[in-house]
Amino acid sequence: MAEKITCDPANPRGDGVVDVWQEKCTVRFGSIDKSDKMTLDAVFKFFQEAAICHAENLGVGREDMARTKQGWILSRITVLIDKRPNYWETVTVKSWPRGFEKLFAIRDYQIIDSNNNAVVSARSGWLIVDMDKRRPLRPQAVMDAMPQNEGFNALSPEVCAITGLAERSDLQKVSERKALYTDVDYNGHVNNVRYIEWIQDTLDPQLLEKAKKIRIDINYLNEILSGETAEIFSAPIQDDDFAAKAAGAAETAGTNQAFAFEGRKTENGQAAFRAELRIYL
Repeated sequence: MAEKITCDPANPRGDGVVDVWQEKCTVRFGSIDKSDKMTLDAVFKFFQEAAICHAENLGVGREDMARTKQGWILSRITVLIDKRPNYWETVTVKSWPRGFEKLFAIRDYQIIDSNNNAVVSARSGWLIVDMDKRRPLRPQAVMDAMPQNEGFNALSPEVCAITGLAERSDLQKVSERKALYTDVDYNGHVNNVRYIEWIQDTLDPQLLEKAKKIRIDINYLNEILSGETAEIFSAPIQDDDFAAKAAGAAETAGTNQAFAFEGRKTENGQAAFRAELRIYL
């Protein structure tokens, strides 16, 4: 694999194509909570920027895709935080493509701490979308021209499969959010990070502040446009021993808390996202 020690996010194409994107980032004040540690939504922001930079580096960035009226849309992602980076810690964010599964272009991520340990790992599934028709396209033509990085997995298939989350019948409404200016991104819909913030805002802040390990699985199902409203539903998840082991947190299995979420568009009741969040104290 063609790797550099550090890639330049200000000039993604400056040093030639790399199979694995790597950039140094500092955990700044806006990325932490009262615990002085990195928040879940900040992890998503780091990953988002790395993916965008690597797409530019590989020649499939925003303007490249726009020429054929195509775009990248994040469809689902699993993130495992084994250790939350500290305030002012310098970390390395890595991201790389891993081929495709059916309609999903796979992209992995890691955050490497100052001791060279992988403290956050993730796998995501992206759709290549016809931006006029808002319909997914087959990714093979694009993905075949990109690095495959075979055997280089941030997460094992046993821990993370690119599958959908099931609908649940036990959810109760916990919040309602309207998509405003700061929620909406370049693609004209609520940004993927904002859903994570909406989920976090339904929980006890102290639970998030005390979290030592976190796992989230989220499926983005239908876009929410500016001015639309989403009702957020949630329920606790019981009997969660398997998830504790899968997240590398078996030693804290007795103290974990887990929640299922679903966001539904108020206008038509359509599911906009489903998520499962597991917190290990």
